[in-house]
Amino acid sequence: MTVNNVPCEINVSLAGHTLEAAIVGDWVLEAEIPSLDVVLERLGDRSNVKRLVFSTEALGHWDSLLMTELIRLVDYGVKQGIEVDTTTLPEGIQGLLSLVYAVPERVGARRHETKMPWFEVIGNGGIRIFKDSQALVAFIGETALSVFALTRGKARFRWVDLWTNIQDCGPSALPIVTLISLLVGLILAFVGAVQLALFGAQIYIADLVGLGMTREMGGLMAAIIMSGRTGASYAAQLGTMQVNSEIDALKTMGFDPMEFLVLPRILALVLIMPLLCLYADLMGIIGGALVTVSFFDVSLVEYLNRTASAVHITDFSIGVAKCAVFGVLIALSGCMRGMQCGRSASAVGDAATSAVVTGIIFIVIADSLMTVMCNRLGI
Repeated sequence: MTVNNVPCEINVSLAGHTLEAAIVGDWVLEAEIPSLDVVLERLGDRSNVKRLVFSTEALGHWDSLLMTELIRLVDYGVKQGIEVDTTTLPEGIQGLLSLVYAVPERVGARRHETKMPWFEVIGNGGIRIFKDSQALVAFIGETALSVFALTRGKARFRWVDLWTNIQDCGPSALPIVTLISLLVGLILAFVGAVQLALFGAQIYIADLVGLGMTREMGGLMAAIIMSGRTGASYAAQLGTMQVNSEIDALKTMGFDPMEFLVLPRILALVLIMPLLCLYADLMGIIGGALVTVSFFDVSLVEYLNRTASAVHITDFSIGVAKCAVFGVLIALSGCMRGMQCGRSASAVGDAATSAVVTGIIFIVIADSLMTVMCNRLGI
């Protein structure tokens, strides 16, 4: 290490992976490169330091870590008014440093964490909800125009896409619908049996499971499953097409994306969801029968007879009608979020997540409203 005889000058030696700094006087500092904070702290303690030079005779291989620490040294020198002499550095390092400082940093380029006032948070949330509501109304209007064009026979889409979507959201969804509906029926039977067994009324487990599945739980669970499965799939598919500019290409060729992409998906869910609801009802009733027959003194014939007398066609109709509405809401949520997707890979994941959340919220709100309406109408 070289020590200069100027009391206001520091000589820094870069040898291998060690950064050494010395000054004439009563202190000597040696530090590894990752501990540059110690060097900067000592430099700050010496108010008489005016110039910083480097000695690189023993410098061997170096990497980006050295450049990072040198930039910190230079920036600190500029901030503290210390002259940093980089002329003794290798040409490669000097060239990289010149590139770093060739263009000054744009003012405001760094992100600063600021605490947002609560009323601003509320205002931004309200604006976001208002914009989402506008987008939803516009999307529903465009969908209605597509359906109207379909009724006139002028909607342009491929029927093979419709059958493919029916396959994806219908038979392909049966395994998961079977499992969830069967377990829901088991749970309803167990929950009801705990209370009904206190009065010796285990036979009414069939009423509880049958009415609960046909009027509410069958269609609701099928809709939630399809929201997480098919709604997210629709958002991811359309979002990927948006990222790859495929939707722009369709517009360029004269195809309406609402008719060509969205309409077949909505029709598929509207046609399949009532059938899935009936299948979920059947699986839930079977699950209740497994519990009732296996753990309670009720025969299978008694269970089936009690279910047939308790559940009417009106109950099935209410569940099917609800599930058809749920299908429309799921398709609208998934397709809308997919069409609104940004142009990055992360935006596709955000669109899929948003489609699931939006779909479940719509399902719960619609189910609550329709349940209240049925109660008011006495059905």
